[in-house]
Amino acid sequence: MAEPFDLGIGMTSRRTRERLIGRLSEAGIHSQEVLQVMRHLPRHLFVDEALASRAYEDSALPIGHGQTISQPYTVALMTQALIARGRPDTVLEIGTGSGFQTAVLASLVRRVYSVERVRELLDRAQERLVALKMRNIRLRHGDGAQGWREYAPFQGIMVTAAPRGVPRMLAEQLAPGGVMVMPIGEESQQMLVRVVRGEDGFEQEILDSASFVPLLSGVS
Repeated sequence: MAEPFDLGIGMTSRRTRERLIGRLSEAGIHSQEVLQVMRHLPRHLFVDEALASRAYEDSALPIGHGQTISQPYTVALMTQALIARGRPDTVLEIGTGSGFQTAVLASLVRRVYSVERVRELLDRAQERLVALKMRNIRLRHGDGAQGWREYAPFQGIMVTAAPRGVPRMLAEQLAPGGVMVMPIGEESQQMLVRVVRGEDGFEQEILDSASFVPLLSGVS
């Protein structure tokens, strides 16, 4: 697991971050492991410099190509749900995006495998993660809906874009006892769900309402 970082001054100062952590706690994020990572990880490095002063607001921010860096509450909630039964050893992330959620996961688990369909986003994320010396991440430019069979099965899967339902190919790459956290549904009626692979099939639990970009096939 990567070591936490504590970089930033001014609008990215410790006081600014602590206000965000307070809001996350009040909103129901109770995992001290997740809060500690969110406290120290420099979110401002994952957005354009012009938006750095807003990095510790609890809001999503644009990163280009019609994508966003997720709201901190959403990142924290999905991470908390993924590790609630214990930290998975390996996690597949679908949708690298800015790389921030990738970095949060990499701070908590042994290995993260992350797939991004937009090459430019993947290249930017890789630069940020390398700069932070996070070495337990493997990135791939590809169709996230296909997963990453080469390294399956995964103890955890996190999907950061919304399919209409649970993709069969991803479910098949989840290890027995593994946990998958993802949004599902149409854009106006999405729900964040946790899927657990049990001995007799898959159990699904609704966590919250959600608003994500749709999960698209192919690459760009």
